[in-house]
Amino acid sequence: MIKESRIKENLKKFAFPRLSGTEFELKAFNMLKKEVEDLNLEYEIQKFTFSSFYSRIYPKIAFLSVTLILFLLYLKILIIISLILILILLSILIASIILTRNPENIHFFSKLRSQNLLVKIKSLSGNIKNNDRIALFMSHLDSKGQRFKVKTRIRIIKLWIFSSIFSSIFIILKNYVLREFEVIFYIIGLLPLILNILATSLMALNITDNSSDGAIDNASGITCNLELVNHYANPENRLENLNLWFLFTGAEECGTMGIRHFYNKLENFVPEKSIIFNFESIAKRAFIFPGGKEGDHAKNIDRLILNNKRNLKIHHYITKRVFGTHSDGGFLGDKGFQGYGIGGVEPHEYMHTTNDTIEKIDTNLLKKICLVLTDALKEHDSNYIK
Repeated sequence: MIKESRIKENLKKFAFPRLSGTEFELKAFNMLKKEVEDLNLEYEIQKFTFSSFYSRIYPKIAFLSVTLILFLLYLKILIIISLILILILLSILIASIILTRNPENIHFFSKLRSQNLLVKIKSLSGNIKNNDRIALFMSHLDSKGQRFKVKTRIRIIKLWIFSSIFSSIFIILKNYVLREFEVIFYIIGLLPLILNILATSLMALNITDNSSDGAIDNASGITCNLELVNHYANPENRLENLNLWFLFTGAEECGTMGIRHFYNKLENFVPEKSIIFNFESIAKRAFIFPGGKEGDHAKNIDRLILNNKRNLKIHHYITKRVFGTHSDGGFLGDKGFQGYGIGGVEPHEYMHTTNDTIEKIDTNLLKKICLVLTDALKEHDSNYIK
C-alpha cells in the first residue's frame, strides 16, 4: 500500500546535503540499503570510482579556450604568437573533448568513490529471461549546491552561445570578407566579445559545494522510488509480465557517473519491450517528459498515466535539452531507451541552492504519482501484448 506518512518520513530522512563522492552521499546510500534489507529484498551494489573533471573542470576549460581564441582572433595582433597560442588552446580543447567522450573512464584531477544500488523484483510468472520486459524506476542519491541557481546558469550558457556565434560572425567579416570595413567591425564586434568574456567569467565563478539539502533535487525522487519498492515488496502487488527494477544512482550531479556505470554493466536489456521512469525534482506539480522514441508499450503506459483515475493532472512537457545539462534519464534516452522523466519545471528556482527544502514539496502529490504509476502498470500488465 502507498502511504503518505511513510513518504513524509523518508523525505525528511533523505533531505540533507549529500555531495557526490563524499561521506554524506555514502550516508544516504547506507540508509537506503538498510531500508531495502528490512524488506528482505535482494539487491546489487555497483561500486565505482570517478573524477569530477568532466562535470566541474572540463566545462570551464572548454568555455575559456573558445573565449581566448575569439579574443586573439579579434585583436589580430602579434600574428605568429597568436597563432601559436590558438593552436595550443585548440589542442587542449580537442584533447578534452576526446577524453570526455567516456568520462566514466577519467581518473585524474580527483579520484572519488560512489555506488549504485539496484533492487530486482521478479514477475509473478517468473519466466522472463534475458532482461527483457523490464519496468525500471530510477532516482539519484546525491545532491549539490552551487553559487548560481539553475535558471541563472541556463541564461549564462545561452549568453555564452549567442555571444560566441555573433563574435565569430563579426571576426570572419572583419578579417576575411569585408576587410575594408575593418574598423567598423572592430567597434560593433566589441559588445558580443565583452558579453562572451562576462559569461565565461561567471561560469568560472560558479563553484560546487555541499550546501544544499537537495529536498526537491532529489530526495523527492528517492522517496517516490523507495515507496514503490515498499509497494512491490508485497508479492500480491507484483506484475505478471514485467520484472521490476529499482535503481538508485550515485554521482548523478557529477556528470551522470552512476548511470554510466550501470549502462556499461547492462546486458541483454531489450528497450523495445521495457519502460523506464526517472524521478527527478518533483515539488508541487507533476510533469512527464517523453524521451521521444517511445514504442507501443511505452505509449500505452503514457496514455494510462495521463488519463489516470486519481484526479492527478500531469503536464506533458516536451522541450529540447539545454546544452550543458545532464540527467540519468537524458543519458539513457540518448542511448535509445524508452521511457519518461517524472519531475517538475518550477523547482529550477530552488534546485542546487540552500532554498531546496522539504516545505516546497507536496507529499500528497508524491503519493498520487506513485498510485498513478502502479495503476497504469497494473492495467498495462493485464492487457500485455507479447
